[in-house]
Amino acid sequence: MRTEHYIEELLYRYNCVVVPEFGAFLAHTASARIDSVSNTLHPPTKIISFNQQLSKNDGLLVSHISKAKKLSYEDLLEEVTTTSKEWIERLQNDETIDLHGIGQLSMNTEQKIQFEPEEKINYLASSFGLSAFSAPPILREELKEEVEELEERIPFIITPEKRKESSFRPILKYAAVFLLFCATGISGYQFYNQNLEKQQLVQQDAQEQVSKYIQEATFFDTTPLELPALSLKVSKKEPISGPQHHIIAGAFRIKENASKKVKQLEKLGYKAKYIGANKFGLHQVSYSSFCDSREALRFLRKIKRTVSKDAWMLSEK
Repeated sequence: MRTEHYIEELLYRYNCVVVPEFGAFLAHTASARIDSVSNTLHPPTKIISFNQQLSKNDGLLVSHISKAKKLSYEDLLEEVTTTSKEWIERLQNDETIDLHGIGQLSMNTEQKIQFEPEEKINYLASSFGLSAFSAPPILREELKEEVEELEERIPFIITPEKRKESSFRPILKYAAVFLLFCATGISGYQFYNQNLEKQQLVQQDAQEQVSKYIQEATFFDTTPLELPALSLKVSKKEPISGPQHHIIAGAFRIKENASKKVKQLEKLGYKAKYIGANKFGLHQVSYSSFCDSREALRFLRKIKRTVSKDAWMLSEK
């Protein structure tokens, strides 16, 4: 009877299989490990050992064989015990017992049984189908001096390749860098021109708005201010000799409002009059007009101080 066959079957399910009057085979679970010398990865496994002291029958092995062979327990117990005695006798005669799939048994000089487990079989059920495999170490290619110098000069990452580089590769690298710089320069120049044109348009529009605001304004939050004389050519209803200096009270888009303003100022005692529309189509009304610029400035200061800070002077030649 090949008793080792049934021991092998039980080791997949149990951690201890006792051979009556001989000893016990023990299984200890071991985690996966890596052999750094051979670069081999070993999956989780059961390590099989042998203990000669555990020889008392626990009924596991005999019951398993009894069910497999469909024989009585007593008959199989006697048969297993006979097998144990035969193994002990062979070991005492310096023979080596080879238990297929389990390991080898031998007797040392101290008359103790030595066991060497079989490492090719994994009795851990959760590792079924897994086997040890080796992987060669990864060899990383060192960059050549030429590539290292190029990386220091330009902000590019060049991945090293294992294939042999042709003589045209350095030329292509420099050409790529040159094209990139050219593209960047052209883009920057176009962007600068576009911004310059936008700035010029904005400045022109701002100047027109400022000029229009000055003509439309009727209120100023400033101290009495002497504005420079403005020379405008306007149509005059009556010829007046010499330059005219008008102290402007307001400018209106609707002429009727300008007429109302003239009447209001006349009631207050001013020599108000309508002096025509400016280039923006605003109808201008003055407090009074003067031929002498110094007299007009004195009147302007008075108006700013006592009536309105928004008054200003318009000079006509």
